[in-house]
Amino acid sequence: MDFESNKTWKSMSVVPRLLKNKSASRCFLPKVKPASSDPGYTPVYLNVYDLTPMNGYFYWAGLGIYHSGVEVHGVEYAFGAHDYPTSGVFEVEPRQCPGFKFRKSIFIGTTSLDPLQVREFMECNSARFKGDTYHLIVKNCNHFCKDICYRLTGKHIPNWVNRLARIGKSL
Repeated sequence: MDFESNKTWKSMSVVPRLLKNKSASRCFLPKVKPASSDPGYTPVYLNVYDLTPMNGYFYWAGLGIYHSGVEVHGVEYAFGAHDYPTSGVFEVEPRQCPGFKFRKSIFIGTTSLDPLQVREFMECNSARFKGDTYHLIVKNCNHFCKDICYRLTGKHIPNWVNRLARIGKSL
């Protein structure tokens, strides 16, 4: 699908990743691709957003409330809540997630998956992240990014991104 020529795509800021008549219970792509700096490997970035203006102060203390998305091949994938038992995974233009203030982009690693393989990979994995299962403490956008980044690159996201949820879980 050519996104540049598709007028509906340009007018939409958020596109849900719905699995149309596909079983997502099995994913035949490898779970982890080895990270490498060899030519042909595509960078994977974690894009981090502030959820509150107070993050400017909390950030330096190692705390903050963040939204995050995974950017690969010029598309950013994220996870959000809704009331339906369908995928909560959506895609947006990189560093442009509506409702959040972009803070920084962090290089996580590389993947050897091409754009079509990344899309298939996201469809396979989006079934585990249904909108009605979103929970601020145990299954949020940062948990999604942690899982997807590890599966794409074999590397973890920085701990500070989801530190508040870990603190909340321990209380």
